[in-house]
This record gives sequence, structure tokens and C-alpha cells, in this order.
Amino acid sequence: MSTTRELIFLRTFAVSITAAIGIVTTVAFKSKRNTRFDTIDVKRINVIEDDGTVKMLITNAANFPSEGDKINQEVYHKRKKRAGMLFFNEEGLECGGFIFDGKKKENGHSSGLSLTFDQYDGDQVMQLITTDEKYKGERYKAGRLVFNDRGDNESHATTTSIMKELNSIKDKKIRRAKFNEYREKGMIGGAPRVMLGQTAGKQNGLFLFDKDGKVKAKFIVDADNKLKLEAYDDKGNVTDSWPQKK
Repeated sequence: MSTTRELIFLRTFAVSITAAIGIVTTVAFKSKRNTRFDTIDVKRINVIEDDGTVKMLITNAANFPSEGDKINQEVYHKRKKRAGMLFFNEEGLECGGFIFDGKKKENGHSSGLSLTFDQYDGDQVMQLITTDEKYKGERYKAGRLVFNDRGDNESHATTTSIMKELNSIKDKKIRRAKFNEYREKGMIGGAPRVMLGQTAGKQNGLFLFDKDGKVKAKFIVDADNKLKLEAYDDKGNVTDSWPQKK
């Protein structure tokens, strides 16, 4: 067989194999039958609707959406990368997620888990969170269910724009003043209102906060195993308590 005929044969064979693989792959992915696997090693999975809208994302830390990444036409601002899941609503807007991490440090370790649900086109309004920090021999553990207030004028688009602006301001006082300005307009920021769980100070119970996130009341069992009901003024001073001190 001549060299020319060999080349023609090889090219024809390669094209035929490529076409066959394409047909098999297309048919396999269009099949409605369930496919079973024992083990899958994957870096990220996008669960999508028929129109391509991502509804849920499962990812390792390296592929977690951060600055410049785009999902459902939304461009993300810079944020810490963690392994976990993200949820998206019918419009493709992020509406919650589940993240976790944990590692040893030079003087201890840090670990955390967070399951959050967002208000429409905004940030988290409900959060289940645990933290475990050890630093220089001292260990701080906490776990709680938190309900937050968010601004009425908050949106993913405005948050991304505002965060970009704030990150460009080097002066801390000016940056804080600008943040507070946007916060007063209800465009960014939030405050806890109700918390049920344990603080790092080993207080277990119910905590109530005002609109600025300042604690107003506690019904707790403290680190000394004492039951307490306390009320606070705007400056954090105890105004009333039960049981009364004798």
C-alpha cells in the first residue's frame, strides 16, 4: 500500500471513529434511563435545567465561584473559596448554600460549617453554623441557628458593585463611612435578630437582638450551669435579670 493510500485510510478511520464516539455520547446523554456508578471522582457538578440554567452546584474549593466567575450571567465578586454546594432559584439567582472547611494552623486549628438560605436577590436571612477554633491551647466552639435582617434594597448586582467600590478604598475610616452610608440605604449589610444555640463563651440559649444587631435579651444557661434571663439597654448594660440576685 502506498504512503498516500495509507494516509487516506488513516484519515478515513480517524473521522469514522470520531463520528461514532460523537453519536454514542449524544445518545447516552439524551437517554432518560438512569445510569449507575459505584464511584465518581469529580471536581465540580452543575445541575442544570433544560435551558441550561444552573439550579445547584457541587464543587471543590478550587472551583468555588469567586471574583470574575460567571454563573447564569451573574458575575461574582471576590470571596473565600470553600468546598460545598450552592443553590439557585428559577431566575438563576443564588439563593443559599452549604459550605465547610477545617485545617490545622501553626498554633491550633480552625473548622466551620454553614448552611444558609438567602432572601430574594440578596444575602442570607437564615443560617445554621458551627465553628471550632483552637489557638494557643484555648479552644472555642459554637453552634447556632441565626435569623438575620437584610436591607430591602439589596440585590446581587448592587452588592457586587458596592463591594468592588469599597475594596478600592484604602483608607479604613472612609471605607467604613461609605459602608455605613450604603447600609443606611438598605443596599448592603445585615444584622442578626434571633439566635438559638451556643456561643464561644459557652452560653447556651435564646438571644434576641435589635435592628442594629445589639443584644437586647438573653435566656441562657451560662458556663457555670446557671439559668439566666437578662435584658439590656442600647449600651449593653443589664437593665433587668432573673433570678434576682440576693
